[in-house]
Amino acid sequence: MERRSVSERAPGTTPFEESELAASEVVVAIAQTLPSRDKASSLNAIQRLTQRAALEGADMVTFPEAAMISPDVVSGAPASYAESLDGPFVRAVAECAAMHRVVVVAGMFERTGGGRPYNTIIAIGSAGEHLGTYRKTYLYDGFGYQESATVQPGPGDRLTFDVNGMRFGLLTCYEVRFPELALELVVAGADALLVPAAWVRGRLKEMQWEVLLRARAIEGGVYAIGCGQAGGPYIGASICVDPAGVVRCGAGEGEELLVARLSRARLEAVRERFPAALQRRGRLTP
Repeated sequence: MERRSVSERAPGTTPFEESELAASEVVVAIAQTLPSRDKASSLNAIQRLTQRAALEGADMVTFPEAAMISPDVVSGAPASYAESLDGPFVRAVAECAAMHRVVVVAGMFERTGGGRPYNTIIAIGSAGEHLGTYRKTYLYDGFGYQESATVQPGPGDRLTFDVNGMRFGLLTCYEVRFPELALELVVAGADALLVPAAWVRGRLKEMQWEVLLRARAIEGGVYAIGCGQAGGPYIGASICVDPAGVVRCGAGEGEELLVARLSRARLEAVRERFPAALQRRGRLTP
C-alpha cells in the first residue's frame, strides 16, 4: 500500500479555532517493525523508534504483536522465551517510555507457569507506569496454522486505557475478525481500537486486513489502528482508519513509522451523523 496521509481544516475555521481542534487530538505513531530472532535486537528497534516517535510529537507509539521476539522462534519452544510482567523486557520498555515521555504499546510472550505462554500486549504510560495488559483470547487456529498448540488463550478480560482524554481498546491480530470483541470495547467507551498484529501473507490477506479494520471502525464509530509486522512472512500494511472508514495513513511492507492524528472533533462529527452506538439493541457486556 502506498503511504498516504490526510490533513483537514474544517470549512470556515479560523487559525484560533484550528488550534483548539489540534488541542483535542491524540498523535499516535505506528511503528511497523520486524521483530528479531534476538530479544536485544528487537528491544533496540523499540527504543530507536520510540525516540523517533517522540521527535515526531507522538503521544503514543504502538508496536506489533510479538514485538519482543519473532514468533517464528517462539513457535518451537515458547516457554523458554517467555518473560514475566516484571521481567527485563517490560522493565526496559517502561524505562524507554519514561525517558521519551510517550505511551508505548507492544507485544510480548508472557510466562504463565503452565508451559504455554500468553500472547500478551502491554501498555506502558509516559511516566513508565503500567496502564494495563491484554492477553490474546482468540488464537489464530486457521489458514492451516494452530497458534493454540504453543500459546495459551487469555481469560477474556478486555483492556481499555486513556491517553489525553481519548480511550483506546486492544485487540490482537486475528481477533479483528470477530466484531463482537470490538463492540465490547466500544460499549466500554473506546474511541479507538489498537490492533497489534503479525498478519501472515496469503491469498487475499492484504485485502481482508484492510476491509476488517475499516468495518470495525465504521460499525463502532471509532478509529481503528492496525500495526503489523514488517516483511518476511508478514504483509506489513499498517494502517489508520477513521470512524467513517476513511484510510488516513498506510504503510508498505518494510520497517516504517507512520504518524496518525486522531481528532476528537472528527470522532464526534461522525458519531453525530451516524449514532449507531445509541441505536443498537440488545446487550453487550464489556
